[in-house]
Amino acid sequence: MTEGLGRSPQPPTLSPRPFKPSSRRRQYIDWARGIAVLLMIEAHTLDAWTRPAARATTVFRDATILGGFAAPLFLWLAGVAVALSAASATRRRGHSSAGLATVCHRGLEIFILAFLFRLQAFVVSPGSHPLTLFRVDILNIMGPSMVAVGIVWGLCATPALLVGAYAALACATAMLTPLVRTSALVGTLPVWIQWYIRPAGEQTTFTGFPWAGFVFAGAACGALLAAARNTEDERRLHGWLALAGLAILAIGFYTASLPSIYGQSSFWTSSPTYFAIRTGILMTMLSVTYGVAWTLERRGVFCRSLERLGRSSLFVYWIHVELVYGYATWPIRHRLPVAGTFIAYVVFTALMYAAVVAKSRIVDAWQIRHRDSQPHPVTA
Repeated sequence: MTEGLGRSPQPPTLSPRPFKPSSRRRQYIDWARGIAVLLMIEAHTLDAWTRPAARATTVFRDATILGGFAAPLFLWLAGVAVALSAASATRRRGHSSAGLATVCHRGLEIFILAFLFRLQAFVVSPGSHPLTLFRVDILNIMGPSMVAVGIVWGLCATPALLVGAYAALACATAMLTPLVRTSALVGTLPVWIQWYIRPAGEQTTFTGFPWAGFVFAGAACGALLAAARNTEDERRLHGWLALAGLAILAIGFYTASLPSIYGQSSFWTSSPTYFAIRTGILMTMLSVTYGVAWTLERRGVFCRSLERLGRSSLFVYWIHVELVYGYATWPIRHRLPVAGTFIAYVVFTALMYAAVVAKSRIVDAWQIRHRDSQPHPVTA
């Protein structure tokens, strides 16, 4: 296997079935997650390092829109992954409660990590108010949404019910967002619960409405993928997912051209139409990624760097935010032109990849030492 985009020394046999859902990790999902990592770093470096005078340019605007797909892509892929994980646990143990437990456990882990991440930010950035420890960020939304996906998994007996339930939750979350944003009823809830439902100034970077909807939409796609019996079914399914994604995208653009049915709604933040547009793009993008990965693998071409970034997405998220916004890069904070930011982005991404490689080597070395230190069984 080679690092980066290249040819393997001994190309594999050209099999019409390169992916085996029952026995192989779906590398194309790691590719998609790697793309999300690149978009995430782009969004943060662009926001943190570009000087104010350059923010009115078309290039900055378009780059900001592109980087804005990182968060929905991460959430959507989280939904895909937990549905696949639940299906795998159910197959191994023979009952759906195993899938429920696996997904809920992982969701709770992510929720706890959200607070550990805020604690790290508080420690390494002196002067922050203690209230920032409870700021609602993407992990705060991802974790509970994954738990909800697990609960639905335990309640639905068939793949059709699962897909329908997840799709309904995604639609409901998107459609209710403009109403939740202005509801007086939400204002009667405890303030810390309000932070998880609708924006509350500096205390909310993400909210459940509409962001949890992307996890539910991803889970619907994940449930469909989990039901695929073989690679031929999965390939056909991706064709249908691509068509469905394009249809949802078209519906989103069409409804965006119509007068809003809500008294108050913002296209870029709370509109169900923009939710539909992004969901359609994400569905189509995953199927295109599948097609590209399938085609390249048949020809012995691999993209190990992108795959490795995808598998280490949480690690990259964990370390890069404080580096981008913290003291380490303070000399270039809001001081670069757009072109300078993109150059810095490329350099910084290379450093993040080097950190991923270093982390992998350290972990591998530790595992080897730990394995070698274990007593070997005595044979007669």
